[in-house]
Amino acid sequence: MQLQLFFPFPSPSPPPLPQIPTLIITSTLFSSFFFFFLVVLVLFSSHQRRQPKGKILPPGSMGWPYIGETLKFYTQNPDSFFANRRRRYGDTFKTHILGCPCVMISSPEAARIVLVTKAHLFKPTYPPSKEKMIGPQALFFHQGAYHSRLKKLVLAAFLPSVIRGSVSEIEQIVLKFLPTWENTTINTLQEMKRYAFDVAMISAFGHKRDSEMKGIKQLYQCLEKGYNSMPLDLPGTPFHKAMKARKQLNETLRRLIQERRGNEKAGGGGLLGNLLGAKNHKVDQLSDSQIADNVIGVIFAAHDTTASVLTWVLKYLHDNRDLLEAVTREQDGIQRKIIEENRRLTWDDTRHMPLTTRVIQETLRRASILSFTFREAVEDVEFEGYYIPKGWKVLPLFRTIHHCADFFPQPEKFDPSRFEVPLRPNTFIPFGNGVHSCPGSELAKLEMLVLLHHLTTSYRWQVVGDEDGIQYGPFPVPKRGLPVKVTPLQK
Repeated sequence: MQLQLFFPFPSPSPPPLPQIPTLIITSTLFSSFFFFFLVVLVLFSSHQRRQPKGKILPPGSMGWPYIGETLKFYTQNPDSFFANRRRRYGDTFKTHILGCPCVMISSPEAARIVLVTKAHLFKPTYPPSKEKMIGPQALFFHQGAYHSRLKKLVLAAFLPSVIRGSVSEIEQIVLKFLPTWENTTINTLQEMKRYAFDVAMISAFGHKRDSEMKGIKQLYQCLEKGYNSMPLDLPGTPFHKAMKARKQLNETLRRLIQERRGNEKAGGGGLLGNLLGAKNHKVDQLSDSQIADNVIGVIFAAHDTTASVLTWVLKYLHDNRDLLEAVTREQDGIQRKIIEENRRLTWDDTRHMPLTTRVIQETLRRASILSFTFREAVEDVEFEGYYIPKGWKVLPLFRTIHHCADFFPQPEKFDPSRFEVPLRPNTFIPFGNGVHSCPGSELAKLEMLVLLHHLTTSYRWQVVGDEDGIQYGPFPVPKRGLPVKVTPLQK
């Protein structure tokens, strides 16, 4: 037996075979290295061979086979990653991240081509784990007739004529939250998530019952914890727990959908009411799964992003005291009018907050919560003189456009006055552009304005600790979620 050559039984004179193990080990190491070399060679050749003769790929580096430049992307500031390659290769360049060959574009004109004028050539794409978690029937993952139909239904729930009736409900949420912050230190990001979630519940379900919403909220929070985890569906992992919560959430929503289907008076409005009423002579009504996936998708879209923007608003106002006082004067004027007329805040009031609106716009530009978006070429595409193979990812870099000094002088400076004059077209796209732009952008701005009205007129906040910087999770937010101590204003 070969094992006996390596581990012989004890004997007075073991056979002198020292060379055999050495030869075997050397041979094994050489074979392993040769095999590894062949694998790398095959990967490298497949990594490079997609370029047909006469076709020019965009300039750039694909990095190591399979790994590409993913490690560089995750070990340095994303702004530096994009800026360094843009300086070296220009506005359009190729790279390889997250296991995918990518073309990154950073000019407003090129972004418009991908998102608007030639949008049919670039489909939305997400990692399979994200699609599985949100739900494959959500409108984010589709093109064509199904997407168009859903987009109309979702937009109908977020039209200004619809959401103007939500001001009083949003205000009640604000007035419930703010007293709980008084004279205590809060994690701004986490509190803004709580606020944004409650507003999302109103927009998704209309008139709600607390018993229904409590269960949905608990399941959603479990789902959210696993959203950005490694997609390992093994017992005990965050992803596994999240998928389990997703299944339970789907069952909960299906019960609610069935209840509201059987009782028109229980419809309750909101997005759910729109989706339940979606039928005509040509198209059957949406299935329970389609409705559930789209409700969950809208909650995802409305939750983290809005909370992240509000966290940055508080950070920028805290760091720019003169601006905070100017915003307060604007809001004090509205509050005096409300008191004189003995009424509550209205939609029309929010249309007369120009400075506060510019602060939100500048926050959207400066923080650029959505750094880029993913698209995928549905066929081989000729793009600005370059060749993009079918299946390659295409990433319009919103953050790079928003931070370009050609469009926004001194881009690192927080300056809301930029928005006092018209901007160059396609240079400000915080909610995306084209058919896949965010349908809830007006609601997001409304809930920010309502919160800022009450916060600036009644409270001040002081950042706790001196740790500055940005953390990504996945959206860029101030480190540690911006802990602040909130105190009431003495009037």
